[in-house]
Amino acid sequence: MQLTINGQQHELNIEPEMPLLWVLRDELNITGPKYGCGIGVCGACTVHVDGAAVRSCSLPVGEVKGAVTTIEGLAPANTLHAVQQAWITHQVAQCGYCQPGQIMTTAAFLAQNPAPTDAEIAAALSANLCRCGTYPRIREAVHAAAKLLEAKT
Repeated sequence: MQLTINGQQHELNIEPEMPLLWVLRDELNITGPKYGCGIGVCGACTVHVDGAAVRSCSLPVGEVKGAVTTIEGLAPANTLHAVQQAWITHQVAQCGYCQPGQIMTTAAFLAQNPAPTDAEIAAALSANLCRCGTYPRIREAVHAAAKLLEAKT
């Protein structure tokens, strides 16, 4: 099976039923996507497939149609994506476990909605769980990232 992950082609000898998360973590040592629930509910495993946020823990690799981007490939080497920069500026992470999924969901969301309201942010990120409760900082960072992305265009 051939996959494009973070811009690199990978030829893998794996079962098509294997969840994408385990391909990333166990076969390719890409550990940004986290295992949280295993059923696609918490969002810790979120990656992009052709720019769309998907839950890699519940997506069989055989169903992947398109290029996969993990948090490791969100921005070019030695740079930060606007969402990553906003997360740092607003000190979003507490324990940090959910943050790769939060960031990946936010990046895909802002690509579709560059000027979201608080209600739209809450709806878009409602399925990404943060046990530390950093939701107010997440919302602030999403607004800041939107402004950073607007300034780049």
